[in-house]
Amino acid sequence: MFAYELHRAHHAELIREAAAQRLARQAVRAAKARRASRRQDPEGRVSADRHRFARAA
Repeated sequence: MFAYELHRAHHAELIREAAAQRLARQAVRAAKARRASRRQDPEGRVSADRHRFARAA
């Protein structure tokens, strides 16, 4: 009976680890999708790169 309980505890730990990894992958995919949607937005944020052009006289 003890071996069965150890097996069940180990199985439950593996299930928790898999769920945590799945959640982490889902968060990474969501962040990538959010960045990709910002790149495709035609009226998105303007770049703050002020050193691209020379100053006017």
